[in-house]
Amino acid sequence: MWTIYGQDHLLERLEPSLQQRRQSHAYLLCGPPHVGKMALAINISQAINCLEGPGVPCGSCTQCTRIALGHHADVRVLYPGQGEEFGWPKTMIGLEAIKETLRVVNLNPYEGSTSIVIIDGAESMSEEAANALLKTLEEPPPQVMFLLLTSNEEAVLTTIKSRCQSMTLVPLSKDRMVDCLITAHEATPEQAEQLFRLSRGCFGWAIGALNDAQVLEQRDADLEKMQETLDAGLVTRFTYANEVASLFGSDREAAKDLLALWLRWWRDLLLIKEGAEEFLHNSDHAESLNSQASGLSTAEIVQFINRLMQTLSNLDSNVSPRLAMEVLMLNLPIEAGQV
Repeated sequence: MWTIYGQDHLLERLEPSLQQRRQSHAYLLCGPPHVGKMALAINISQAINCLEGPGVPCGSCTQCTRIALGHHADVRVLYPGQGEEFGWPKTMIGLEAIKETLRVVNLNPYEGSTSIVIIDGAESMSEEAANALLKTLEEPPPQVMFLLLTSNEEAVLTTIKSRCQSMTLVPLSKDRMVDCLITAHEATPEQAEQLFRLSRGCFGWAIGALNDAQVLEQRDADLEKMQETLDAGLVTRFTYANEVASLFGSDREAAKDLLALWLRWWRDLLLIKEGAEEFLHNSDHAESLNSQASGLSTAEIVQFINRLMQTLSNLDSNVSPRLAMEVLMLNLPIEAGQV
């Protein structure tokens, strides 16, 4: 059985090709963080190797179980930071990691019918790594499937995208997520409503927050630190910039999630200025948002939103995280927290 929710449009494409053994040798799974890309990649890996036959994974055979547990010898996951011992940054997938994986998958599968390579953060491959992978995608070995996962499709090499079948995962609708959280995960209606709003329809984030209270506690702590930075002068703002830059060096996704939190906060400020408070993401902080919005002009808010988006783009382009964050703090309106 599929364990992915809300992606029926993709499963309708996948199932016939899997059943007929006419699947692509490479798929590019695109979508926002926590939308279910890895869950779908695991499901595809199971479906290919399932002992009950190709198509829908049974979820209970030896192959499906070992893949779900991360113990299968023929399913390999690459992610940023691999290749660090060869001098590659923690935010990249280095050439050596790709070359070693390609060397292994050119051998026959060890315990399944097909070797699977999952590249989590395909946009993070170095240029050398991407070119090495490209050569293999042009002449793929038999009995090997590549699953490339990305939250930034534009940052993936065009030549690589052209050799993959692209599949875009979409966030769940409110009704479907709320219903699933209540019926399958025993959330209260109030919890389900809040988790949908905060996750923006990304089911993986909602489940993580439901099962781990620290997720929402961390959000509150991050918002508090953000507010302190808004209220402070340049010294504190630069200190914060260095903290985020250091975080980016050790955990790229956590740093980007933090900047996304900033982006949603400033989007809320813009909604307040435009009289659309019913669409606030951070509605539980409406009082602080209204207070801050009263001291800013719409032009200042829009300008800083553009700066935030440019910073996220620059970080994806591997510019200096510290420089990118310091420039962002320099462009933070002085009045942002001083109402």
